[in-house]
Amino acid sequence: MVAVLTLAALALFVSAAWGDGEASVAAAGASATQPAGERVLESYKEKLSYSMGLDIARAIKAREFDVDVELVTRGIKDGMAGGATLLTPEEVQEVMRKFQEEARAKQVEQRVKMMAERKQLGEKNLKASAEFLSANKEKEGVVTLPDGLQYKVIEEGSGESPTETDRVKVSYRGTLIDGTEFDASPAGQPRVFAVQGVIKGWGEALKMMKPGAKWQLFIPPDLAYGEAGRGAKIGPNAVLIFDVELIGIEPSASQPAP
Repeated sequence: MVAVLTLAALALFVSAAWGDGEASVAAAGASATQPAGERVLESYKEKLSYSMGLDIARAIKAREFDVDVELVTRGIKDGMAGGATLLTPEEVQEVMRKFQEEARAKQVEQRVKMMAERKQLGEKNLKASAEFLSANKEKEGVVTLPDGLQYKVIEEGSGESPTETDRVKVSYRGTLIDGTEFDASPAGQPRVFAVQGVIKGWGEALKMMKPGAKWQLFIPPDLAYGEAGRGAKIGPNAVLIFDVELIGIEPSASQPAP
């Protein structure tokens, strides 16, 4: 390892130590306001140099590293000059090794905390889901199947129902039990899905619907995304509510269009 880290290397090192790329310009929410009387940067070199400095600062700030800014600047200058440095290469290597170990330990600590919080949220959602489904099954028009899937027929369709190997054209809107929308087909733009490619509860319902039908589905967690959830919008053990219109059935891969 060289005696000091260059601008780009430091930014990359901070990101690598934490295993992601969040320690970049986007990490700290930059202000676009330029203080009055400050130097105006015009050339590409000037803008690049300043941007690298900002990127390093935000990488450090975002991770709450306790550093001496003046010494960071001194290290950059000494490293760029290529002359004598305040630490030997061996000392730099040792301190950066320790830094990386501490960063990784903190990352593990944060992950453990996040997992604990996720588990707690999952338990909370599981209880809320059970209470919702228990009350919902008593509502007029709601049908509950043995596996827990609930549905309500809004409009009957006609014709043949899709099979496991079919593709279907649908319009839909998905919400959580609190009304939060997590997904929807664009207005006037139905989507095409393989029946076997959707979550279990939705696939089960589709195989009972007929073209033209409109159903409201209430899908329990174990027929949706379960404990894992999906992304930031669908938490663990969440009931998913779908308003689905089956517009038509597309030929399956084994049955090419005429």
